[in-house]
Amino acid sequence: MRVLIADDHELLRDVLSSYLENEGDFEIETAADLKRALELIGRSNEAPFDLVILDYGMDGMDGYRGLERAIEASAGRPIALMSGLAPPDVAERVLAIGAAGFLPKTLPARSLVNAVRFMIAGEIYIPHELHLQSRHTSTASSDLSLRERQVLSGLCKGQTNKEIARQLELREPTIKLHVKTICRKLGARNRTHAAMIARERGVF
Repeated sequence: MRVLIADDHELLRDVLSSYLENEGDFEIETAADLKRALELIGRSNEAPFDLVILDYGMDGMDGYRGLERAIEASAGRPIALMSGLAPPDVAERVLAIGAAGFLPKTLPARSLVNAVRFMIAGEIYIPHELHLQSRHTSTASSDLSLRERQVLSGLCKGQTNKEIARQLELREPTIKLHVKTICRKLGARNRTHAAMIARERGVF
């Protein structure tokens, strides 16, 4: 998987690159400003980037305009915005523009890797905390019933509804209802996002 990390801080670029390269299946390129990032995106027609991560505050970004330019140049490939500042409305603004997600620079290494994989898979990533702030929803794991936690455990293992139903000796429609309830309680957009939230919070 090819990832472009564009940030004007060399140390941060190196750290993020190391996190991903240590996973063994990432090929990382870096840029120090938007101009260079756009050049690399334009040159990657034969081997396009699976994800581009842009720093909000680097040279050339001009607020959200730089994100818009990168999205226009990417031909449908996912672009994510990264920033050290995370006001409550940033995730909604970034997604409204068409980004694949928002990454706070305070994101732990494991969460970063999960978020990158999530976006490369075609999903939209919003940090759990910002999702809470923007929707004012309750996501305490204690809100989940024992059965819901059992179903969530299956989701974290990548099991299908059918597999979870067989394991718990329940009907598949019942599992679907549990998944819907779990997503609502966790403020998740789908089953994959619910599993990511659970892993990030150490529920499983």
